[in-house]
Amino acid sequence: MPFCSERCKLIDLGNWASERYVITTPLKQEGESPGEGSEENDPDGGRR
Repeated sequence: MPFCSERCKLIDLGNWASERYVITTPLKQEGESPGEGSEENDPDGGRR
């Protein structure tokens, strides 16, 4: 069970519902093909 109590479970659910937590994806730059510029494909993680 991932939560220590029903209270913690409800607090977490409330945070998701109020959009305090979000799952984002990197924005693609114009003209960039899929996979290009992705940290997954870049050995140094996009840092230059």
